[in-house]
Amino acid sequence: MNILVCISRVPDTASRIMVSADGKTVDKQGIKYIVNPYDEFALEEGLRLREKNGGTVTALAVGPDGAKDILRTALAMGVDKAVLVKADENIDSFAVAENLANYAKETNPELILLGKQSVDFDSLQIPSSLGEMLAMPSVSVVTKLTIDGNKATAEREVEGGREVVELAMPCVVSCQKGLNDPRYPKLPDIMKAKSKPIEERAASNSEARTTVLGMSIPSKTRVGKVLGDTDADIAELVRMLHEDAKII
Repeated sequence: MNILVCISRVPDTASRIMVSADGKTVDKQGIKYIVNPYDEFALEEGLRLREKNGGTVTALAVGPDGAKDILRTALAMGVDKAVLVKADENIDSFAVAENLANYAKETNPELILLGKQSVDFDSLQIPSSLGEMLAMPSVSVVTKLTIDGNKATAEREVEGGREVVELAMPCVVSCQKGLNDPRYPKLPDIMKAKSKPIEERAASNSEARTTVLGMSIPSKTRVGKVLGDTDADIAELVRMLHEDAKII
């Protein structure tokens, strides 16, 4: 089975995020980058399917030269091949999906796995966009996946319960927490991954569909007011909700 796992490079969730002087990008000073946590479930699922059914697993990332670090993590986990599509790190979701799709059209994977979303921008756009661009069925937020011949059966989270769907392969599957427990690379594998080759490709010149107008850190200052249960207090609460907060 030819499995393609798309991964992204994101700031460590423990990093302190600051906005750059331009007010539109994240200040990279002091930030540690990691494999997007949801993509780790995709990597693990790809490796398990290879171990069960045979085949190859390719890890693909779109981003700057620094994204090689997460590809080496994927190599240490056990993928057969790592590919970097070199692109500006500020390209939007559409451009990322288009570059992923371009590679998939050349390599014809039977299964494309990726995390349900990245933990930095949280757009949830790429899995569905990728399925549309490749004219493949796609399913999102998957917590259980079974492959039987040319059919995939996926269990996914929906509001208030779970849904089971069947897809014809090839297909696109986005992975959610609960699908598996990602393995930790062993030290010898980490050392070997440092010398393994990473294929590099130029990105297509996709036109951006979105523009970042500004970024800001949420304010931590909150003004609270304690009210009682008198008629005057209740009237004041209603006034504040209506005039100040504009909720009602």
